[in-house]
Amino acid sequence: MSRFDAARFLISAAAPAQFPPDAGAEVAFAGRSNVGKSSAINAIAQRRALARTSKTPGRTRLLNFFELAPLQRLVDMPGYGYANVPQVERRAWPPLIDALRTRGSLRGLFVIVDSRRGLTPADEGLLAWVLPGHRVHVLLSKADKLNHGEAASVLRAATATLGDRATAQLFSALKGTGVVQAQDTLAAWLARPIGRDNTGQ
Repeated sequence: MSRFDAARFLISAAAPAQFPPDAGAEVAFAGRSNVGKSSAINAIAQRRALARTSKTPGRTRLLNFFELAPLQRLVDMPGYGYANVPQVERRAWPPLIDALRTRGSLRGLFVIVDSRRGLTPADEGLLAWVLPGHRVHVLLSKADKLNHGEAASVLRAATATLGDRATAQLFSALKGTGVVQAQDTLAAWLARPIGRDNTGQ
């Protein structure tokens, strides 16, 4: 049985007015285009096609909300960096994402980073976007492409760079590396308010 066996798609939101009610708890997933964000979501939810995967950067163009349990949600954000989408759509993203940031139900952010590239300036920009009171957890994805020594070195470097801004772990959707740890972190964040209540305080 899946850890999140009730997981289901809720809505693709093109505007804040389409967001689900701001109640309960939700965790957003973000990452550069084509970094493996959708694969990470599917691996953690243990659902093969909960989030659509594609080799084409920029496929996630809206905020996609998924319900993992009653009043517990996962939010798939548009990939940042390169995205082969019209400029008019790109201009619509910042207001949409800023509206997500101020929701009282948002508990934190999972940031997917290619372990072979490490943290990029775009990733650092996202970390600067996070509000105080939100937790951040970095998934160093595609760790199966590294040998043991390389993986350990990458994790040490990321942990040192992040400091107290975020936690980090190695992750591979393909091999299942770190899936249970990521599930545990996600479940803990959704179960307990972290720094804020549902009024945004």
